[in-house]
Amino acid sequence: MPDDFLQQVSERVLVSDGAMGTMLYARGVFINRSYDELNLSQPAVVKEIHLAYAHAGAEIIETNTFGASPIALEKYGLREKAAAINRAGVALARECAGDAWVAGAIGPLGVYLEPLGKLSFEEARAAFREQAAALAESGADLLMLETFGQVNELREAIFGARDACNLPIAAQITIDDEGRALDGTPAQEAARRMHDWGADIIGINCSGGPVGMLEALEAMARATTRPLIAQPNAGKPRNVEGRNLYMVSPEYLADYARQFITAGAKIVGGCCGTTPEHIKWIRNYVRSTTPGRRRVQVNTVAKPDAEERKVIPAAERSALGRRLAEGKFVTLVEILPPRGSDATKELESAAFFEQHGADAINIPDGPRANARMSNQALALMLRSRLQIEPVLHYCCRDRNVISMQSDLLGGYALGLRNLILITGDPPKLGNYPDATAVFDVDAIGLANLVSNLNRGLDLGGNAVGGQTSFLIGVGANPGALNYEEELRRYRFKVEAGADYIVTQPVFDLEVMERFLHDTESHRRPLLAGIWPLTSARQAEFMQNELHVQIPPAVLERMRAARTAEAAKAEGLAIAQEMVRALRGKIAGIQISVLGRNQAGAVLLATAQENTAAA
Repeated sequence: MPDDFLQQVSERVLVSDGAMGTMLYARGVFINRSYDELNLSQPAVVKEIHLAYAHAGAEIIETNTFGASPIALEKYGLREKAAAINRAGVALARECAGDAWVAGAIGPLGVYLEPLGKLSFEEARAAFREQAAALAESGADLLMLETFGQVNELREAIFGARDACNLPIAAQITIDDEGRALDGTPAQEAARRMHDWGADIIGINCSGGPVGMLEALEAMARATTRPLIAQPNAGKPRNVEGRNLYMVSPEYLADYARQFITAGAKIVGGCCGTTPEHIKWIRNYVRSTTPGRRRVQVNTVAKPDAEERKVIPAAERSALGRRLAEGKFVTLVEILPPRGSDATKELESAAFFEQHGADAINIPDGPRANARMSNQALALMLRSRLQIEPVLHYCCRDRNVISMQSDLLGGYALGLRNLILITGDPPKLGNYPDATAVFDVDAIGLANLVSNLNRGLDLGGNAVGGQTSFLIGVGANPGALNYEEELRRYRFKVEAGADYIVTQPVFDLEVMERFLHDTESHRRPLLAGIWPLTSARQAEFMQNELHVQIPPAVLERMRAARTAEAAKAEGLAIAQEMVRALRGKIAGIQISVLGRNQAGAVLLATAQENTAAA
């Protein structure tokens, strides 16, 4: 049967079906549930859609299993039902297909793989293997891997599917308006890789619509001799009275199907927004014409992967990097971005700290998730008006990896060099309790992304036309409640490319000494957070809500202060003691004084004591 399918593809053009999700949504199924689980709970609805596509002339019916991998189902609490959902998906499609082929649909896992995410390649491959095995054992004729934006994830899907069975594999990426996969890989390069990984059919689905897909498909045709597949959306959705509607007509899509076939497509169909009517028009066109051979010349010479550039030494990336490389004690001072657009006070504070010997100004990103000026804007203002370098906090909250990459490249072009990469606070901690957070990756994944840029590569491993030379800092909490997890994440951050570490505020010397001992194997220059307490209430807040370890003796000293001024003086004295105790053990300090410039000056002077001896 598999050989017969590939023989048919080699001899003629086949028509695949269209959108499943669009049709389910039109029938009142909300998008906040698993569409794949409907194979078990509402099979009649799924069958109705399969039958509509079969009656429209589709020769390939895809199973309703796009999101039915065990990992993708986990967020719905359905991981244990993965095999049953996939088996039911094949059975429903087979019942409705008649003489049509049944393609087992497999989509992305919905999480980032290493190095951007926590899921290993081996775990991803195992998940794809498990789903492919269930589909193959249930009687699918081929496997349809589709809508992959990360080419490395598609590799694991192909290998996992091949481990599970010998069915034909159709592999498809989704592209942006520039004809690249969402990780930046050009369509032609993606086709070359899919060819090398053993996909039997190669192509594109979803994406913006047929126009951009055509050019990308033509590029793919120059990279592979394998049959091509094209399944576009019905254009880009438009928001009409609060609903996203796809406006491309069946006639228009059928006209582009003709052009896809001319470019070399042997399977044409539809994706989001397409309906049985779209497929009917495509089928009628295919029946009425005999497509010729490809008009493009195929070049199957393997293109080498992008060559990594040698990472620029830390001492050459910035003044801060040079000072750290030389082993000199480093002092950073934190300045919050202003509320509003006037940064006069913040720039004056930066100049004040520069005059008192600070090496750099650390600018947080959305501290505690409140609305303030962009820290990138303040960093650029500081860089243009003062000599002291800014250190830009960059967090993962509410940014996808594409926007992160763009932000960082833009910041680098404008002269920013020093970073501290953090995952970020949830917005509910700030002034907007109803706001939601988006976390595509965490600080480990972000460190991997920046390390790639420092080697001249984008997140897909493709050359970016130059390289960055960011000095990569990351955060750590020596007093974390889950200490073993903190150590594990610390090691991963170092392995991802961290050049230096900045800790949460430190009040307990024993806690810091333990952390230094336990991270010896992955040592990087470490800057301790120094925070002069202003009251016993602040100390209790930091301990109970921010999980900063504060020794009982420090709490007692703060409680013993009878006035506000006495408390501030005691907090400053405690901070000075910590600076002196740590002076020979670490690479530097980060001072957080929250507008108390004179306290910052005192701590800078304390850090500079006995400099010659140090």
